[in-house]
Amino acid sequence: MAIFAMVLLGVLILLLTGTKKLFVAKATLRTYMDDSAALAVGAPVRLNGIIIGNVTRVGLSGEKTPRRVVRIDMSVDAAMLSRIPVDSQAAISAENVLGTKFINIKMGQSAETVRDGAEIPSKDVSEFEEVVQSGYDVMVAARDLLRRIDGVVRDVEAGRGTIGKLLVDEELYKRLTSTAAEAEKVTRAVSSGQGTVGRLLYDDSLYNDLRSTVQRVDEIARNVQEGQGTAGKLLRDPSLYDEARKTVAELNRLVEDLNAGKGTAGKLLKDEELHRQIQTTLARLEDTVEKLNNGQGTLGQLVVNPQLYESLNGVSRELESLLKDFRANPKKFLRIKLALF
Repeated sequence: MAIFAMVLLGVLILLLTGTKKLFVAKATLRTYMDDSAALAVGAPVRLNGIIIGNVTRVGLSGEKTPRRVVRIDMSVDAAMLSRIPVDSQAAISAENVLGTKFINIKMGQSAETVRDGAEIPSKDVSEFEEVVQSGYDVMVAARDLLRRIDGVVRDVEAGRGTIGKLLVDEELYKRLTSTAAEAEKVTRAVSSGQGTVGRLLYDDSLYNDLRSTVQRVDEIARNVQEGQGTAGKLLRDPSLYDEARKTVAELNRLVEDLNAGKGTAGKLLKDEELHRQIQTTLARLEDTVEKLNNGQGTLGQLVVNPQLYESLNGVSRELESLLKDFRANPKKFLRIKLALF
């Protein structure tokens, strides 16, 4: 009875937890790959994701041909052989990056199916290895990130940095508390209508002033739209528009006359002879100025000869003195002589 109970218990455990089915005919399939990718014996074998058996052996094949280095034997339900076309492919898959590996047979399109002991071509597992490697890189990056976050948390807990001081500095906490208290006082004062901001919010007279100002602006805009005042006439008076148009036309004609060389200004712009005359006159004027600077001629001597300047200045003073004497005593200089003959 004890032996029977133990056998029955083993069968039940095998039925509940195992992947093998009792009293079901089994068939053997095999496949070859470059790498087992940590596939273990007992791993599930799936057909398009549905379990049909398990792996019975994973080992080296003894061959060096690419994609035939590792041999994998599979035990599957014999009834499923008719569902596996000969052009099906086997590949190693996993439930996730770090999950349990299994063999997944991708069903082909051929009408011929495999038989017991047949070989199923394998699919290249390089993509799977790349996924695993990328997952490892992600884990390394995540580990570095967690290390940095841990360092930041330690600095914050130690009171280093701005955030750390915000959390542990008592003086900063007191300042923030006082600032919040001051802000509360200001808010209370504003709410009670005190101060400039409070009056802006609660003073009815200011509201009335603003309203009257808006009304004046609205009235001015209405007058402008009706053509009243200077601005209104500028916007609405057609005669002013005609005058402006005439002025623009006159300016255009004036510019055309200038470009055509008409009038004094036009000749100044277009007449080459007048341009040459002006150049000649400027050259003569420059020559005259140069002679004056060199002391040539009377004006030149006046400019550069200090003795002549002093002489003229003395003559000027004597003439001024003579005029004063003449105004003071004209009889001294005027004599009237009468004679009869």
